[in-house]
Amino acid sequence: MEGKEISRAVVKRLPRYYRYLGELLESGVERISSNELSDQMQVTASQIRQDLNNFGGFGQQGYGYNVKYLHSEIGKILGLDRSYNVIIVGAGNLGQALANYVQFEKKGFLVTGLFDVNPVLQGIAVRGIPIRMSEELPTFLKENQVDIAALTLPKANAREMADVLVENGVRALWNFAHTDLHLPEHVIVENVHLSESLMQLSYNLNRYNQQHKKQ
Repeated sequence: MEGKEISRAVVKRLPRYYRYLGELLESGVERISSNELSDQMQVTASQIRQDLNNFGGFGQQGYGYNVKYLHSEIGKILGLDRSYNVIIVGAGNLGQALANYVQFEKKGFLVTGLFDVNPVLQGIAVRGIPIRMSEELPTFLKENQVDIAALTLPKANAREMADVLVENGVRALWNFAHTDLHLPEHVIVENVHLSESLMQLSYNLNRYNQQHKKQ
């Protein structure tokens, strides 16, 4: 598996496998077949087997998958067997909502810093984390290990702040700003464009409405 290029489509499905397997664990399910998992996830059993074979398979013919083991192994593949220090740059409504979302911490993503340019927000604590001013960011990054930075700020500021983060050693950005970032290849960027997702939903709703008008 080492060095093997895994398609983005497979990587996008891994968190879903992890979530569904976690729900099965909570329900006391000890083992499951690819067909049973297929029924729950709306992904073909063949696709599930192909996806998991990228990482070694994990199943036994005639037995299926051990739910606890598979959940643990997918967690390791996703890097969830360790914790990550996360900062949020942009402490408006979205930034504070992310900081307040306790599920991140349960998955090992620990919010250790909040930053903003608005002096009105300075010192306000969100879940015990004080909001700092953006000019403090370089010093904070030098003094603290930061694995991931979430950008929840206007696009006019996003590129400048992304450059500051990269220059100070941050290698993974979770970008909620309404702009694409052009950064060095060694920097990992995951874009989350909420408006684009909403427009896709709007398209699908409009298409559904048009089809049902014809009937």
